[in-house]
Amino acid sequence: MEKTCASASAAVAGIPDGATIMVGGFGGAGAPIELIHALVDHGPKNLIIINNNAGNGHVGIAAMIEQGMVRKMVCSFPRSADPRAFTERYLAGEIELELVPQGTLAERIRAGGAGIPAFYTPTSYGTELAEGKPVAEFDGRMYVQERCLKADYALIKAEVGDPMGNLTYRMAARNFNPLMASAASCSIAQVTRLVPAGEIYPEQVITPGIFVNSLVEISDPAQEEMLNRMEAVYP
Repeated sequence: MEKTCASASAAVAGIPDGATIMVGGFGGAGAPIELIHALVDHGPKNLIIINNNAGNGHVGIAAMIEQGMVRKMVCSFPRSADPRAFTERYLAGEIELELVPQGTLAERIRAGGAGIPAFYTPTSYGTELAEGKPVAEFDGRMYVQERCLKADYALIKAEVGDPMGNLTYRMAARNFNPLMASAASCSIAQVTRLVPAGEIYPEQVITPGIFVNSLVEISDPAQEEMLNRMEAVYP
């Protein structure tokens, strides 16, 4: 099944207001900047965004926040290198925050993709993050129940993809991307290099095409850190 799209704009055109969207990336590594900016151009509102952080500078997720697109952030690091877009709106009461420890965030996403509704972790026990959550004792240690995370859409970045949606990743840019691809109802990938079907050796496939709904080739993807060094602003 052919899954390629002609452009990033075409790939995100169906995302509606109110959607829950997972966005890959660890800082700028593996962040699908072109897909995010295409979504900014598309302009849906009232979104819930699940990401490792809450954006930097005036590009990527920060640009989405500045355009008033985001109702809630689910993340581990809302205050990263330059979090002004999120910070200003959070202090003004214009955006919600669900703070999740990083390992818990990854496992909640993985559980969502694996069909596991909840799990227990000792992380956050006895803190404000555990308030209102079920707790249980296992082998003399207290654990907090965490629910899985799922999304309507995932925007992910890969290194190599084929028309069937099979993906590989580049080093640390892999991070949350494979987990998010499996936990979303519709996964949209940008790939640096699109190759013919069968060219990716099966044992090298990280995300099988069954988890990818569409993909677009972006041969020279932007890097968030470079854009911020140039003091870029989007749009």
